Amino acid sequence: MPELSRFFGITVRMYYSDHEPPHFHVFYGDFEALIEVGSLHVFRGSLPRRAFAMVVEWAIIHREELVGAWQSARRGLEVPPIAPLD
Repeated sequence: MPELSRFFGITVRMYYSDHEPPHFHVFYGDFEALIEVGSLHVFRGSLPRRAFAMVVEWAIIHREELVGAWQSARRGLEVPPIAPLD
């Protein structure tokens, strides 16, 4: 599972050949959430409100890269890292 980014204790990953809808996995301490790329809604798991807000801010900035990463991962291709939130 490639690590896409890491910032403020948050790790963002994406599985190869993962199920639809396009999404990414977010880990923060004992929390894990799956977040849809298109809507940025959590469809499984949970995150503290502040961590979720940072992830949404990061995902909005890097939405096109997330779409590209999903397409690459689905094909089993290398998924490049995405810049962290500063």
